[in-house]
Amino acid sequence: MTHPFSVTTRLGLGGVALLLVLAGPTLPAAASPADAAPTPAATTVEEQRLDRTAPREILRRSGFDSFAPRFERALLGSGGYAQAERTVTRHASALWRRAVDRAQGRGPATGDLSRGDDRPLYWARLALSRELRSWEPRFGLSDEQRKALHAALETSSRGQDGLRFPGQRVKRVLVTGFDPFTLDRDVRIGNPSGASALALDGTLVRTAEGPARIETVVFPVRWADFAEGAVERALARQLPRLDLFTTVSQGRQGRFDVERTNGAWRGGFPDNENAVSTGTVPVDDPGSQPQWTTTTLPYRQLTEADTGRFPVYDNTEVTEIPAGGSQPVTRPDGPTPGSASRAGGGGDYLSNEIAYRATLLRDRLRLPDLPGGHLHTPVLRFGAENTDPETGTVTDPDFERNRADIVGQVRELVRTAVGTSAPRP
Repeated sequence: MTHPFSVTTRLGLGGVALLLVLAGPTLPAAASPADAAPTPAATTVEEQRLDRTAPREILRRSGFDSFAPRFERALLGSGGYAQAERTVTRHASALWRRAVDRAQGRGPATGDLSRGDDRPLYWARLALSRELRSWEPRFGLSDEQRKALHAALETSSRGQDGLRFPGQRVKRVLVTGFDPFTLDRDVRIGNPSGASALALDGTLVRTAEGPARIETVVFPVRWADFAEGAVERALARQLPRLDLFTTVSQGRQGRFDVERTNGAWRGGFPDNENAVSTGTVPVDDPGSQPQWTTTTLPYRQLTEADTGRFPVYDNTEVTEIPAGGSQPVTRPDGPTPGSASRAGGGGDYLSNEIAYRATLLRDRLRLPDLPGGHLHTPVLRFGAENTDPETGTVTDPDFERNRADIVGQVRELVRTAVGTSAPRP
């Protein structure tokens, strides 16, 4: 995930409360009249963008504008908290399944936007979230309960509670993607990592070592969710069962990068809520937290294989404050002993952070033989005549071709990685 400031011009997203938080959010018991919230909360910054022209067009032209009205009607029919929780989970899961099916050519296309578009899922999720936030139930609903319903909506609509791996004869691969971001710069944009997640979820790839099953999840571009352990909740149970994982986000123009080193530093670039966060990546047990973690993906094979039209680089650059120093220094060949992180190969935004958290979790779970790390995709660009967000269209042939090529190359890179990795013990 790129952004324009400081060391993160080199890279950003697309992107442990950690180690001990292995389960999803616990749903609270029924509210008493004393703790019931009298009014719903205000809409979020992300939800407010739904009123812009491009998001409305994306929802209409994909047919995903039908999800929120159905969800609203179902919520109005909820007679209690348990029923509301079932409604939220059912509709959120259906949204994820429909986005995956549409991307993989199953079921009706519903609209004239291409099937591989990741943006309808993002905007439809926000439409459901806004309906839930403004919903005034007929029964008492505490702030804690409303927060738990939103957590269930996020988890289910991101594929995080639907991971299904087969038995031991099929290799198991987990791939993560991200929502679109920098939407105040251009609200039309998508994220090829999210599109890749939809295209790959539940698919089999053939390798010389046998078939591999890919499961995927998508993460938000929000500092707070990461600080609250969203990555660890989604991955902690999965990593010991896997043969390979890779987090994926959008990175530089015209190239893929396998990020060799990840740093424990947040650079503060605004997230999708326009929130900022600067400082050491917040994890459980900070006293044992390393400044750097390292990929175990087969980066040499990934850079040498013919996987598609974009070049693939082994990116070893980092920015550090050397031991005994006070100013950041960019190193082309990785960190020096005792240095403090200021940017990993993937920058200091949420792409670096998801790579840091996932590989730190791998190390804290004592899985040294598990191949895992981060892959940055090329930036998904509109055509040369469609770059102005004020006058441009929501899609064009170059945009569609670029996304399809990036997604296809992500698939080939995953196939290469799992096919060349040594068998797990």
